[in-house]
Amino acid sequence: MRSSSLFLTATFLVCCIVEITFGRTQAFAESLAGSRPNIILVMTDDQGMGDLSCMGNQVLRTPNLDRFYERSTRFTDFHVSPTCAPTRSSIFSGRHEFRNGVTHTIRERERMALSTTTFADLLRTVGYETGIFGKWHLGDEDAYQPYNRGFSEVFIHGAGGIGQAYEGSCADFPPNRQSEGRYFDNVILHNDTIVQTKGFCTDVFFQAAAGWIQEKRESSTPYFAYISTNAPHGPMLAPERYKKRFAEQGWDANTQGRYGMIENIDDNFGMLVQKLDQWKAWDDTLLIFMTDNGQAGRGAKRDGKSQKMHTAGFKSGKGSPYEGGTHVPAFWYWKGKLGEGVDIPALTAHIDLFETFCQLSGAEIPGDIQERDGRSLLPLLEDPKADWPDRKLFVHQGRWEKGRDPNLSQFKNCAVRTQRWRFVNNRELYDIAEDPFESKNVAEKHPQVVEEIQKAYQAWWSQTVPLMVNEDAPYAEQHPQTVRYEKQLEKRGIPDWVPVITDWQPGS
Repeated sequence: MRSSSLFLTATFLVCCIVEITFGRTQAFAESLAGSRPNIILVMTDDQGMGDLSCMGNQVLRTPNLDRFYERSTRFTDFHVSPTCAPTRSSIFSGRHEFRNGVTHTIRERERMALSTTTFADLLRTVGYETGIFGKWHLGDEDAYQPYNRGFSEVFIHGAGGIGQAYEGSCADFPPNRQSEGRYFDNVILHNDTIVQTKGFCTDVFFQAAAGWIQEKRESSTPYFAYISTNAPHGPMLAPERYKKRFAEQGWDANTQGRYGMIENIDDNFGMLVQKLDQWKAWDDTLLIFMTDNGQAGRGAKRDGKSQKMHTAGFKSGKGSPYEGGTHVPAFWYWKGKLGEGVDIPALTAHIDLFETFCQLSGAEIPGDIQERDGRSLLPLLEDPKADWPDRKLFVHQGRWEKGRDPNLSQFKNCAVRTQRWRFVNNRELYDIAEDPFESKNVAEKHPQVVEEIQKAYQAWWSQTVPLMVNEDAPYAEQHPQTVRYEKQLEKRGIPDWVPVITDWQPGS
């Protein structure tokens, strides 16, 4: 009788395990095409793989992002462009930034070609509202602004960073350029009105995004929210309470500011997650965290002595054609739809977001828009072990002098990445599968691989140069955001911004 009971108990447990396992398999294998989730994309500026405690940084504390990492689906070989505007151009167009005319971050070469259709444009066609909060950096002139590139809600600073100004059209609003605080109490373009905000910029951007998300949820409107912080880009400024711990440990002022900005981002991200919890939003919401290029700020001083900061093993960072310039975190969470704590090692990139978001939303991609270089990530999201054919990702720093023939810089600061290989500057080959941190050039041992990649790069370059439409663009005579600010100031002044959510207190 006892053995019979044990058999029945064991059988019951096996059935439960099989049922649970089968249920999970079914959930992960469920088609996500046309599932129409709300999508929140959080992308920080200049924060690299080494700038998270879950990636091994023992100086920083990022508990909220660490918890998010633990329950996310993680793309562990995810790549972007080496610098800011290029990455943004690739995300919104689904193709390499040079093919949108973006070959720099300034000098009229940060403007995404007006011939480009963004995925935000297409999401609008299937009923999504689209909001941007923070950094745009794809053109300050009116035709290039996000409200003309598919966004229904705009809450941004100008230029590539708060307070920046360069020759040509790229410049932030005048008060932001004059303020000693610079990242505090900024004026911001909110749709068609420049408004005066109060507080630290990252707090304000997350607060504005959360208020807008709350309104969309209350009206049952599907949405795409793009929270694109200017932090932790320099100058290295953070609220005093975020710098205090690092100051007490003897770190230099720049490190205090930079790491303070990162911990502030973590607190804001945690506050956003808390709001989504309160709203019971997870069943229909996909939340993504990523960064826009490799790590900046790789050196520091503590008690006056130079220190190398944690880089997650990479030998390079922002602006580099090496692995550390483009390999970034990419954490995706959607309760019940994506696996928790799952790593996807397939070679993926920012150019894949266009197809992915369109397929998720059910937006049809017209046949007459720009050709795209990306793929949909849905096969991998549905099955992390799905077949994923090898590919070639093309990397180039750009930034040659204005008016210079791009062909003279063809092999300067460039790379081609495949699942296994990284070929840098037309002479260095690294076996990333065996040598992820690029310690040994093996080009001489693999001449056939080098030849194949060189041919592919030459073909890509030849096709791409004619699409660099901003190379000869003349400088604008005025900064458009200065003109906008002065005109509004004269006619109706600068009103205070009134947040929807008034109890936004990150880190409290």
